[in-house]
Amino acid sequence: MTDFTLDRMFAARRRIAGIADHTPLVPSALGDRFGHELLLKLEIAQPVGAFKLRGAVNAVFSLEGTPEGVTCCSTGNHGRGVAFAARARGIPAIVCMSNLTPEAKIAGVRALGAEARIIGQSQDDAQKEAARLVAEEGLTEISPFDDADVIAGQGTIGLELLEARPDLDTILVPLSGGGLAGGVAFAAKTINPKIRVIGITMDRGAAMHASLQAGHPVEVTEVASLADSLGGGIGMQNRLSFPLCRDYLDDVVLVSETEIYRALQTIYYEDRIVCEGACVVGIAALQSGKISLTGPTATIITGRNLDMTMHAQIMAGEDVHLGDLTVEGRAYAP
Repeated sequence: MTDFTLDRMFAARRRIAGIADHTPLVPSALGDRFGHELLLKLEIAQPVGAFKLRGAVNAVFSLEGTPEGVTCCSTGNHGRGVAFAARARGIPAIVCMSNLTPEAKIAGVRALGAEARIIGQSQDDAQKEAARLVAEEGLTEISPFDDADVIAGQGTIGLELLEARPDLDTILVPLSGGGLAGGVAFAAKTINPKIRVIGITMDRGAAMHASLQAGHPVEVTEVASLADSLGGGIGMQNRLSFPLCRDYLDDVVLVSETEIYRALQTIYYEDRIVCEGACVVGIAALQSGKISLTGPTATIITGRNLDMTMHAQIMAGEDVHLGDLTVEGRAYAP
């Protein structure tokens, strides 16, 4: 961690300028309901529809020389970011994803000119293929979270939040592998040590939460979730995102699939926003009373690359079936 500094994030901001920066920060209609101003950082406005573009562009454009190509494992959004960055730099990209990845995200990777390679039933399976491509075919891996350049790129969101609203009391961050949460928490806490940063994730297969509880990286069983972008492990050899989350997050909160379902309805009907399940975990935590606001608060709306058929089912209050998981539907009521 000794080489990870705020200067690295400012350098990342300069590198990604004009490609993956400065998304809108807007007030939510839900602020009055929760007792304090609630602001939404709309990373759905990125060219690939997700915050992952920041880290991917910073990492790909930090590579020296002319790489043979890049690869990564991804639940979808990081893959789109890597595909976009690789195309912009003029190099090939192979994105490895598991069979749990929604078809909409696979199609999005292919639309950007990258190869989408579907491997196994988990991120661990996809990661093994990415490692093979590095070892046998000379590609350069762009980690979805445990990479200093990726984390620095994601952390630029923290810089933007504090510059726009230095009075922020709390930041709610979706938590998966920790690249976003660790980067944002590091930036925010370095600028304002008193700010509260809370990571929020689903209560099924949450690898970073389990690892933080254990005190070291652990493996979890990956399962289907409405917040599919939050799935996957953190890597047993994790060097950066685990210690950043451990040292800079104030708390981690878990939300259920039913709470995510309700929050997707809420953000659609109250704020008119269409987004992925991973984006609304902050709202889910607020609605369920697991977090109480103590001042102006921002949450990051991380991506819009979702299955619209499923979204329509949720908005209609229908049951949703994800493998062996059924989330019981209910019509929206404020």
